[in-house]
Amino acid sequence: MNVNRVREMTREEELRKEGWEKRFTIDEPRLSEMVEQYKELGFEVLLDPVETSSEQCTTCIEAFRDRYRTIYTRQKSDSELI
Repeated sequence: MNVNRVREMTREEELRKEGWEKRFTIDEPRLSEMVEQYKELGFEVLLDPVETSSEQCTTCIEAFRDRYRTIYTRQKSDSELI
């Protein structure tokens, strides 16, 4: 029996489809610094909880999961630049 299964998109795939680009996963104090720098460069910034399945090294993240966030950015739309 051949059943067509529809695979659900991962959060990262959903964000990519919406124009977001994954930058990196980091914690404070660099997290706030990088958010401000991306905003100063004209990017929209999204902080997402860490999805460890997409990370290469997870030892620190697993130990301190609540401290880490993944930074996604995308260019602001023309209407937001005004």
